[in-house]
Amino acid sequence: MIGVSTYLEDSVRWGVWQDSVALLPAGYHRLVRRAGGLAVLLPPDEAPAAVAAVARLDGLVIAGGPDVDPACYGAARDPRTGPPAPERDRWELALIEAALDRRVPLLGVCRGMQLLNVALGGSLHQHVDGHAGPPGVFTEHEVRPVAGTSLAAVLPGPFAVTAHHHQAVDVLGHGLIASAFAPDGTVEAVELPVPGGLVLGVQWHPEAGGGPHDVAVMRALTGAATAGAARSPGVPGPAGPPGG
Repeated sequence: MIGVSTYLEDSVRWGVWQDSVALLPAGYHRLVRRAGGLAVLLPPDEAPAAVAAVARLDGLVIAGGPDVDPACYGAARDPRTGPPAPERDRWELALIEAALDRRVPLLGVCRGMQLLNVALGGSLHQHVDGHAGPPGVFTEHEVRPVAGTSLAAVLPGPFAVTAHHHQAVDVLGHGLIASAFAPDGTVEAVELPVPGGLVLGVQWHPEAGGGPHDVAVMRALTGAATAGAARSPGVPGPAGPPGG
C-alpha cells in the first residue's frame, strides 16, 4: 500500500460542480499500479495525523506541485517564486518526518524531492532556467546517475527524463547525497543511505513519462515497501485519534 500526497485546490469545476478539491494527476496511481503497488491518496490534513497515516502504509510518495515556501528554509522570497501552499507544506513535511522516523520507504517527485531536502535542513535555488517549457508543457533532458549510488544500481543511465520545474536543490540536507545530475549541473536526484530501505528524491516526473526507467524508479519503491512489510507484518493502528 503506497500513500501518495495530493494537491489541494480552492476552486475546481467538473460537470455542474465547482468546489475546493483534493486532486492528483492519474499518472501517479497508474504508475504505482504498474509497479505492483496499491495507491491510496493522502489529501492535506492536520500535521499530527501524518503519524497515524504513515503507520498504515508500506511506502510513501510525495507528489509534485507548487513551489515550497522559502520560509520553510529561512530564505527571503524571490519575485519568481510561486504563491505559497502552506497546507501542503505542513502536511508533507509531517509525512516525510513520520516516514523517516518509521523507516517507511519514501519517494519524492519534483516538489517532493525539494521538500525532502528542506525537511533535512537543506535549501533551494528559487529559480533556474532551462528546466521548464510553457505552462502545462513538460520538457525532456538527459540525466546522469552517479556511480555507486542506489539510483545508479536501479538506473545506470544516462537516460532522458520528463521534467517541468524552475526550482532545484541548492545546499543538500543532512545525510543526503546527490545521486544524479543534469548536463548543466542541476541536482536531479538525491538519496539518503538507509540499510535495507529506500529514501529517494527525483527532480523529474516519472508519472508523466511512464517509460521503462520511470517504472523502474517506482518499482524500487514498491520493492523496498514489500521487503519492509515482510520484516514488520501486522503493524497495529493507533489506539485513538491523533492527539487523543
